[in-house]
Amino acid sequence: MITSEIDREQEYVARLYERVDLMREQASARLAGTLEQNGGTPQARIERDVAVTRYAERVARLDAAESGLCFGRIDLRDGGRRHIGRIGLLDESAEGEPLLIDWRAPAARPFYVATAGAPQGVSRRRHIATRGRRVVGLDDEVLDRDGLADAGGLTGEAALLAAVEAGRTGRMRDIVATLQAEQDDIIRSAHRGILVVQGGPGTGKTAVALHRAAYLLYTHRRLAARGVLVVGPNATFLTYIGQVLPGLGETNVLLSTVAELFPGVTADRHESTAAAEVKGRAAMAEVVASAVRARQAPGPLEVEFGGETLRIERETLLRAAERARATRLPHNQARPIFQREVVAELAALLADSTRRLTARLEAEVADVLAGTEDAIAEDLASMPAAFEEDTGDLDLRPELWEDPGVRAAVEEQWPALTPQRLLADLFADADRLASAAPDLTPAERASLLRPPGGWSPADVPLLDEAAELLGRDERAAERRAARAREQRVAYAQGVLDIAAGSWSADEALSAADLLGAEDLADRHEERDHRTVAERAAADRTWAFGHVIVDEAQELSEMAWRLLMRRCPSRSMTIVGDVAQTGSAAGTTSWGHVLAPHAGDRWRLARLSVNYRTPAEVMTATEDVLAAIDPDQEPPRSVRETGVRPWRLAVAAGALPSRLAEVAAEEVESLGDGRLAVIVPDSRAAELGVAVPSASGDEPDLTSRVVLLGVRQAKGLEFDSVLIADPAAILAESPRGRGDLYVAMTRTTRRLGILHSGPAPSEIAAVPPR
Repeated sequence: MITSEIDREQEYVARLYERVDLMREQASARLAGTLEQNGGTPQARIERDVAVTRYAERVARLDAAESGLCFGRIDLRDGGRRHIGRIGLLDESAEGEPLLIDWRAPAARPFYVATAGAPQGVSRRRHIATRGRRVVGLDDEVLDRDGLADAGGLTGEAALLAAVEAGRTGRMRDIVATLQAEQDDIIRSAHRGILVVQGGPGTGKTAVALHRAAYLLYTHRRLAARGVLVVGPNATFLTYIGQVLPGLGETNVLLSTVAELFPGVTADRHESTAAAEVKGRAAMAEVVASAVRARQAPGPLEVEFGGETLRIERETLLRAAERARATRLPHNQARPIFQREVVAELAALLADSTRRLTARLEAEVADVLAGTEDAIAEDLASMPAAFEEDTGDLDLRPELWEDPGVRAAVEEQWPALTPQRLLADLFADADRLASAAPDLTPAERASLLRPPGGWSPADVPLLDEAAELLGRDERAAERRAARAREQRVAYAQGVLDIAAGSWSADEALSAADLLGAEDLADRHEERDHRTVAERAAADRTWAFGHVIVDEAQELSEMAWRLLMRRCPSRSMTIVGDVAQTGSAAGTTSWGHVLAPHAGDRWRLARLSVNYRTPAEVMTATEDVLAAIDPDQEPPRSVRETGVRPWRLAVAAGALPSRLAEVAAEEVESLGDGRLAVIVPDSRAAELGVAVPSASGDEPDLTSRVVLLGVRQAKGLEFDSVLIADPAAILAESPRGRGDLYVAMTRTTRRLGILHSGPAPSEIAAVPPR
C-alpha cells in the first residue's frame, strides 16, 4: 500500500519539477533577452533594469525551490486536495489551476494548524519526505476520526521529531515543512507595529523570525523595495542562518550585526566589559549631543586682517550659534549659517574700525589744514561715504572670507566634523569627556578614555548617534557631481561634433538630429545595479520596510536607538529570551527598552514548547534558571533521549588535556553528529590550541568539532555539547548565569560539563560522570 502511495506521489512530484524546469527555462531566456537590449529612451532603460531585476529574482526563486519543492499535502473533507511546497505553481492551462500551494498562502495554513480537535476542514495531512527529486517517505495523519479531541498536540509529530533528531550539519535548516501552530500564528501575524516573541531555548525563535521575513516579503510585496533587515548577535550566528532565506526564495534581506550597520567602519577593537556597558546606556545619547555642542562656538574669536585685530567675544558667538541651531539642521548643515553670522559680525567690526580710523584721520588733517581752501575741505568731507554701513559690510564680507587666516579661525569655531573625529577626540581627552559626561563617575569616564585607533562594537551605536546629530554638508558633493556631468556633456558634444564632421549631405539625418549632448551623456551614465540588500548595507540612512531582531535581549539601549532609526515605521519583529541575557548592556525587560520608542504600542507573543532541547537537559538547567529568575517558566520539552547530562571534576592544570581526551571520546560516540566545545571567552585561544577543532573568530560550523567562546554560541545548536570551566563563565560577566544557561541549552542530544575544583552551585545537581 505504502509503496503504491509513494509511487503516486512520485509521479505528482515529477510533474511539479517538469513545470519548474520549464518556468526556469522561460525566465532565463527572458533574462538573457532583456540583458541584450540597449539604448532607447531613459524611461525604456529604467523599464529594462526593472525587468532584469524581476527575471533574475524569478530565476533565483526557482533555483531555491529545487530542494524540497513539495513537502506536504492536505486532503479536504469536501474531496479537494492541495499539495503544499516552497513556491506556488500553476498549470499551463488558460485557467491556471494550482498545482502547488506556496506555504505562505492562506490556503496552506490548515497544513500547519489543523488538529483532530480543530481539523479546519482537513481529513488527512500528509508529510512528504524527498531526497533530491525522489520521494522517499510519507507520514499521514488522519484528522477526522471520532473520539480524537486533543487540539493542543503537535502537528506532524513524526516528521517534526525526525527533523529535530536528525544530525546537525553546521548550517541552520528551514522548518517550512514542520512548522507548529504557535509558530505559524506568529509568522502570519500582522506586520505593522512591534511584535515581541519571548521564547526559551529550543522553541524555534530564530526559525520563526526568518520564516516571518519570508512570509512578509511574500504577502506584502511592496516591502521588497525597502527590504527586510535581520539583526543577529554575531558573525558566527549569521553564517549559521545564512542559507535559510535564500532557500525560501527570498533575497531582499540584509543579514547584519549591529556592529556592521555603520558603513565604512569595521568594529573589531577590543574593550572592557565596563566600557561596553557604559557606552550602551541611553544616557550616552546626551553625552554625544553635549560633545557636539562643545564644538560649536567655544569662543572667543580673534583674527588679524588688513593690519587690524578683530575680536568677537564668546557671548556674541553664542548668539550666532543659537541662530544656527534654531534652524534645527544637523551640525554640518547648520555650519554655513553660523559662518555667515560670524563673517557679518567681523565685517561690521572692520567697517566700524575703518570709520573710526577715517574720522580720526579727518580730524587730524583738518587741524593741519585749518584755513585752507574750501575745495580741499570738501574733498575730505567726501571720504567717509565709501564706508557707509550697508555698502561697507557687503564689500568686506567676500574679502574677509577669502582670507585664509580668517577662514581657518571661523571654521575652528564650528568645524566640519565626522562621527569618527568627534568620538576619537572625545575619548582621547579627559577634559572633553568630563565636560560632556558630568553625570558619569570618574571611574566610568576613565573606562572610556583611550587613544584613537579602531572601533569596538559598542562604539557603532554612538557613531550612528553622532552621524544623526552632525549630518553631512552635501554642497561639495553636489559641486563635484555637477562638474562631472558638465564633463560628460562636453565629451558627448565632442563626439557629436566629430560625427557631424563626417556626415554626408546625402544622408537624411545626422546623429545630432537624433539626440542632443545631454541625452547622449545620460545614456552612458553608470547605472546602479546593486541589489536592495547591497544598497541598504552601504547607506546608513536606509529605512527598511521591516526589521527582525534575533537574540534581542543582548542589545543595549543605544543599539535600540540605532535600530529605530533604521525603521521609522516601527514595523518590527523582536525575538529573544530575557533569561538568556549575557551582555552587561543587555536587558531583562522588553518594556524597559521599548517604552522610549513605542510607549505601550507593542504586543507580546510567547513560544512555550521546546522542540530542540531534551527534557533531561532542561532538568539539568533548573538551578541556573532559578538563580537567574525564580519566576521564569522554562519551555516544555517534547522529547526525551534517555541520555542524562553529566559533570566531571578535573584538576585545574589538567583541564586542557582532559578536555581534548573527552572531546575525542564524544566524537567517537556521535557517529556523524557534531560536537561543540563551549569555553569561557577568555580561554578560547588557549583551549582552542589544546582541542583539535575549528575555532577562532569565524569558525567553520560544518566541522565535526567546533570550539566556541560562550558569546559565539548564542543561537546555535549541536548534537552534543561539552562545557569547560563553568566557574569562569559565571565570573567573566555580571550576567554569567545567562551565558551558562545558553551554553547548556545548545545541544539536541548530549551534554557534559568539565569543571576544576568544586562544582558551582548552579550545576551541583548535575550527576557526576
